[in-house]
Amino acid sequence: MNTTTTAPTPATMRGVRLPGDSTAVVDTLPVPEPGPGQVLLRIGASGICGSDIGFIYHEHKTHRGIDGPAYRGVVAGHEPSGTVVRAGAGCRRFGPGDRVIVYHIAGCGLCDNCRRGFMISCTAPARAAYGWQRDGGHAQYLLAEESTCVPLPDELSFVDGALIACGFGTAYEGLRRIGVNGDGDLLVVGLGPVGLAAGMVGRGMGAARVIGVEPSRRRRDWAAGLDVFDAVAAPEEAADTVAAATAGRGAATVIDCSGSRPGRSLALEQAAEWGRVSLVGEGGTLETEVSDTLLHKQLTLYASWVTSLPAMAELARNLVRWGLSPERVVSDRFDLADADAAYRLAAGESRGKVVLTAGAGQR
Repeated sequence: MNTTTTAPTPATMRGVRLPGDSTAVVDTLPVPEPGPGQVLLRIGASGICGSDIGFIYHEHKTHRGIDGPAYRGVVAGHEPSGTVVRAGAGCRRFGPGDRVIVYHIAGCGLCDNCRRGFMISCTAPARAAYGWQRDGGHAQYLLAEESTCVPLPDELSFVDGALIACGFGTAYEGLRRIGVNGDGDLLVVGLGPVGLAAGMVGRGMGAARVIGVEPSRRRRDWAAGLDVFDAVAAPEEAADTVAAATAGRGAATVIDCSGSRPGRSLALEQAAEWGRVSLVGEGGTLETEVSDTLLHKQLTLYASWVTSLPAMAELARNLVRWGLSPERVVSDRFDLADADAAYRLAAGESRGKVVLTAGAGQR
């Protein structure tokens, strides 16, 4: 393995931290050196995730049962993609010039979840999430474990890769669990970035019709212009819209990306008999009438948290095969220097996905 760089790297770089007071701060930091089994990436794009906003940007809150703030004051961003510029000793798969997506959890590598590729569910003390417990992708360079890297196909851009790293991976896993296919329709509840991803991936997986429900008029209009959804409706219009699209049967497959109690209830109510419902939105509660809504309709519920390393690589290949580009759901791009403005928009009411990019020269 070649352990030299393809081009000189600078001594310092820009990196974004989140103080927890609804601001984003750009610092000057040293460019790290890769150790054994690590690669140094030049970042091409890094997405802003709703969990960053909900658990870090506004205030440093506990997440996933961690005692105390989960964010350790590191460089933010867990949705990175870029190019390997330096590989440490022992790297065997990736080297300088390789384009990669970074799976956003570095697990222990030994537990059953890690061996299945679900490092997200690793509970070992060694588990560290990029942008939470170790430096993440909101920087010009990122030190990553080679084991967390996934090939980024040449047909996809760095922005595509950043979106696959979290939102599209989350949507794909949720849709895989409910077996989306051409035998039935897909209902997507909540058309934020993950919901938009679910609509696009569901289209690629062959759903007969894809219907979206979203309370925000601004987001409904953005979703309707993507040529992904057959129908987009407000929650109060959902019953009529779903009935019209499915001849009154309801949706055979449903994914809730809203993370809200009303959204989850709507998802269950609009599912068809023998329907399959996937819950991927974080936070909130689930409240439903049981007999008519669940039992009598013979529904199956799936709860899905992010995806696995192999499934993320599979998704990247499938997107190429389907001729789909995640980048289409991006409504706003910002340079790292404008990270504060980017976070303010993402925390407000952006139309679609907000990403930070490295500037000219990256695709």
